[in-house]
Amino acid sequence: MAELIRRIWSEDQGQDIAEYAVMLAVILVLVVGTIRLIGTNANNAFSAVASSIQ
Repeated sequence: MAELIRRIWSEDQGQDIAEYAVMLAVILVLVVGTIRLIGTNANNAFSAVASSIQ
């Protein structure tokens, strides 16, 4: 039983997967936030140009 616990505790594979999942989540949050910000600014810019043309 002690050997099983020691093997599970020292196994790095699960930790690596969790670290990659956290990094992926952070990257996705940054990308989505940036796209939303750029999308809002682009929409405002196109609306200003369209209203000045008319």
